[in-house]
Amino acid sequence: MSLRLQLLQVARLSPRLLGDSAGLVRDFFRSRLNADGAGLDRAGRPDLYYTIFALAGLQALDAEVPADKVEAYLRSHGDGAALDFVHLSALARCWAAIGTKRMPAGLADALLARIESFRKPDSGYEGDTKLAHGTAYGAFVALGAYQDLDRNPPSPLKLIQSLKRLETPDHAWSNFPGTPIGATNATAGAVTLIRHLGFPVNNAVGDWLLAQSHEQGGFVAVPGAPMPDLLSTATTLHALAAMERRLPNVIHERCLDFIDTLWTNEGGFHGHWADEHVDAEYTYYGLLALGHLSL
Repeated sequence: MSLRLQLLQVARLSPRLLGDSAGLVRDFFRSRLNADGAGLDRAGRPDLYYTIFALAGLQALDAEVPADKVEAYLRSHGDGAALDFVHLSALARCWAAIGTKRMPAGLADALLARIESFRKPDSGYEGDTKLAHGTAYGAFVALGAYQDLDRNPPSPLKLIQSLKRLETPDHAWSNFPGTPIGATNATAGAVTLIRHLGFPVNNAVGDWLLAQSHEQGGFVAVPGAPMPDLLSTATTLHALAAMERRLPNVIHERCLDFIDTLWTNEGGFHGHWADEHVDAEYTYYGLLALGHLSL
């Protein structure tokens, strides 16, 4: 099962906790696709990256996806020659969401060849051309694109080994070698990728992730951060599940309370307490977090 389908499987459990509010969330995701089938960013502009989350949110809530319109929007991007690494991966993943049988002949090979051009000398992936090394985020993005196109990246073991340079002394990961303190999302991404490919993860990593829980609920992006956020919360819950680490009851209840504080009457979720906007990305993270908390 691909990373995208694995996440989607969990997000589909969210209605257990959403209850009657699931309809509002469904309508919100519908509102995040424009008449041309494009997902909208926070400024209301078409964006492939946000299209991923709008499509995934609709699928998680068993809502119809306007596949024909989305296909036309995706075709407008051709083989992704004008796209950066993240949006190139987004194009691949959007095609997978509506069905790879709709893809023009040869497009999958062309997209993956472009993604492979972002591979670094250490066998990791990263979109920033100024960096000579791969990152945990880049590895997660690349693997997701490959799997959604029914392929595996060349030398997957070397991809795992590239993460070794990103390990931190506190039993976590960063996106930069030599960093003394780990970052939550880099750690969660590394754990998810490593476990997804069938490799073990030191149990101390789970302890580190649990230690990033905030006293008012949720998880923080880095140790000592002043407030939790929904991205860190969702990715941490997913990584802990991959390690088969259960949440202590008190953290479980605090996470539910935290997510409730981010809810809006329009059916979306804020990313954190200081966030004034709602979008498809964070709302999908809300579904992912609720899915894990429903188990």
